[in-house]
Amino acid sequence: MTATAAPVRAPRITGDLRTDAAALRRHTAADDARLAELPANPDRTPAQQQAADGLHRSSRSLRSRFMAAHAPAVHAELTEGGTGWLRIAELAEAATDRFPGLVPTKEQLAQERTHRQAHKEAREIDQAIFLHGLLGVPAVGRHVVDAMRQPTPRALALLDDFRRSGVAEFATVRLERDGDIGRVTLCNAHCLNAEDDQLTADLETAVDLVLLDDGIRAGLLRGTTMTHPRYAGRRVFSAGINLKHLHEGKISYIDFLLDRELGYLSKIVRGLWTGADGGWAEKPWAAAVDTFAIGGGMQVLLACDQVVAGADAYFTLPAAQEGIVPGLANLRLGRWVGARLARDIILTGRRLHAVEPEARLLCAEIVDPDEVGAAADRAAARLTAPAVVANRHMLNLADEPVDVFRTFVAEFALVQGDRLYSPDVLAKVGARWSTGERR
Repeated sequence: MTATAAPVRAPRITGDLRTDAAALRRHTAADDARLAELPANPDRTPAQQQAADGLHRSSRSLRSRFMAAHAPAVHAELTEGGTGWLRIAELAEAATDRFPGLVPTKEQLAQERTHRQAHKEAREIDQAIFLHGLLGVPAVGRHVVDAMRQPTPRALALLDDFRRSGVAEFATVRLERDGDIGRVTLCNAHCLNAEDDQLTADLETAVDLVLLDDGIRAGLLRGTTMTHPRYAGRRVFSAGINLKHLHEGKISYIDFLLDRELGYLSKIVRGLWTGADGGWAEKPWAAAVDTFAIGGGMQVLLACDQVVAGADAYFTLPAAQEGIVPGLANLRLGRWVGARLARDIILTGRRLHAVEPEARLLCAEIVDPDEVGAAADRAAARLTAPAVVANRHMLNLADEPVDVFRTFVAEFALVQGDRLYSPDVLAKVGARWSTGERR
């Protein structure tokens, strides 16, 4: 480690917010200045990379201790005493102004975005420390969870037009009102409905519209017909996270990995919170699986009330083999298929084929591949019965209380942030993307 790159001794946490915030600002600025003296990540020698790692560890240790001491006060300041309902991206952005050095700036994140995942400074880990600290405090974390369950501004802006037309088109999703069913079709066809930042944003908008539209009583998720040469003319549910985008550094920690869990998936499970005056908007969901539901695609099924699959379909969660955590599958899968089978699927990457008896634990119906659409329509129609919403609300309350969800997501935020930049993940993602091994 060179003398110029050596971290300075981290200050102690005093317990006084202003004193500690000032110390945090000075210490992280000093570490960043020393980091800037080193070559860019891909050009470093092993010794220089060791020096960079030491600088990051020094700042991250201080950030962790600062959040452990001050998370409620930080949140109160960012939300004007809890009166403001900020999404996690907005909280992180606000923190760059109020608490310099706590999270990366817009400029730092923009610079990161120009690099492949393996060549970044891993500044999203600092966002993970911040969000872990907020979500880990019960009252603060519940405020964050509720803020993320409010309708997005994009959905509210489109609502009147959707109510008139019954159709909403996005870059990767199509939404259509069909009677009292909201049909949400995944249309990221060029990559087998692989998940990326755009699909996450589009899906959340579509889910919001389904939940806000009074004419819709149930949602139905299905993949569109593929243009990909290998599956041309066939429908596919989802290939999971876009490994090409992850390899290229285009998968966002907040806008993808955290937003999907706290955003549209949480809304599917628990519904929208429309504010103190508006109350809740909750509806049941069905999913139709053609061909396969890989990774995040399988995770989506765990949030739905009814799943219909073609007999030729399969389900798998390869995240452990890739080195990351499969979203909230570790929380939810065992409730559907039992603890032992859940461990087999998550820890070994076992593929569960629809023709296997165990697949009935995940799916309400297994049908001929040509009958998936009709069977899914019937499943969605069954969910429109008047008492379904109340009963699924109580089932979800028993299965996944909000504080259980919050506690899990707090730890997930930290663990997943770290795994995204682990050496084994960076090596495996590049290899799997280049060979197409996942599919």
